[in-house]
Amino acid sequence: MKALPYPHIVHWLLALAIVLGMAAPAQAVRLKEIAAVQGVRSNQLSGYGLVVGLDKGDSASVRFTAQTMQNYLQQMGISLPVDAGAPQLKNVAAVVVTAQLPAFAQPGQSIDVTVSSIGDAPSVKGGTLIATPLRGADGEIYAMAQGNVVVPGAGAAGGRANTAGDRSSVQVNHLRAGRIPGGAQVERTVPTPLHDSDTITLNLNASDFQTARKVAQAINARGGANTATALDGRTVQVRAPQDPGARVNFIAELEELQLPDSSPAAKVVINARTGSIVLNQAVTLGPCAIAHGNLSITISETPVISQPNPLSLGTTVSVVKSDIAIQADAGRVINVPPSPLLSDVVRALNSLGVTPQDLLAILQAIKAAGALNAELEVI
Repeated sequence: MKALPYPHIVHWLLALAIVLGMAAPAQAVRLKEIAAVQGVRSNQLSGYGLVVGLDKGDSASVRFTAQTMQNYLQQMGISLPVDAGAPQLKNVAAVVVTAQLPAFAQPGQSIDVTVSSIGDAPSVKGGTLIATPLRGADGEIYAMAQGNVVVPGAGAAGGRANTAGDRSSVQVNHLRAGRIPGGAQVERTVPTPLHDSDTITLNLNASDFQTARKVAQAINARGGANTATALDGRTVQVRAPQDPGARVNFIAELEELQLPDSSPAAKVVINARTGSIVLNQAVTLGPCAIAHGNLSITISETPVISQPNPLSLGTTVSVVKSDIAIQADAGRVINVPPSPLLSDVVRALNSLGVTPQDLLAILQAIKAAGALNAELEVI
């Protein structure tokens, strides 16, 4: 038997099949794992601030940093002379501060924040963020951030350029962004419409009519007929007690409700940037024929030094000699039989002996031909 030209794809796809549990029996899942209560979500906050105390901050070309510091000093009661111009700063960097405000967060609670440089400061490591208001989408201030920035990394650079004009440098991780654990304090709550009506709405993580129907059936079997109604493929409306305490207990029991594991919609997810491909267990292939061939182009460059003749007043010239080789593998047509199971799909794709990058184009072509019984999503 002839070995496949790309044996690593075999191991890759077999490992994929094992991870997906192609032969695992159906298991019950909790409702909280496939759905969430509508309105119970986090909110994004952002703000603009300054990080001080750096070894090297933004340069003078980043004018808004100096302007922001001047405004900050004026708020603190320090007025600079008009003829003095903008202050010359060397250890200050302008940053954007972002955070996630959790649901039901109350004033006085702490949340983590992320600090990211927007100027040309080489690092925010060791700096201190001064008081920065964090605003929501409505423009209101919901938290105040301040504290020491933690950057898990290090960097070093040579002080002088070498003969090639480059500076020797070493950097571990990204130094222009860091975090402040518990660096913001909540100042305002976000209203949550949890107790506004006599019903609550469950939003499924994935749109699927069969799953929505099974969720409604399971809730009705537990709480009685007409307790839950599937409104569409993603939304289930549930009648809940009016008392806040009873409603919280009802939702807690609802989230622990065991549901039979239903087959998800067949989907193939392709990451075109990394070449990653993920198939779920519902993917099947129809009968098709595939022709696949590879074209390899190799370019090698060899430096050639041309020396002038003695006393010719010529100069030494360095040129590059390029060699180009093109190799086209013979294409072959492979008959792929109908594949009703994921294991059959993996076996059929293994027979092609292609790399993951080639598999991207092949799957798209199979989908266009109507032989791939799955939704193809390219991210």
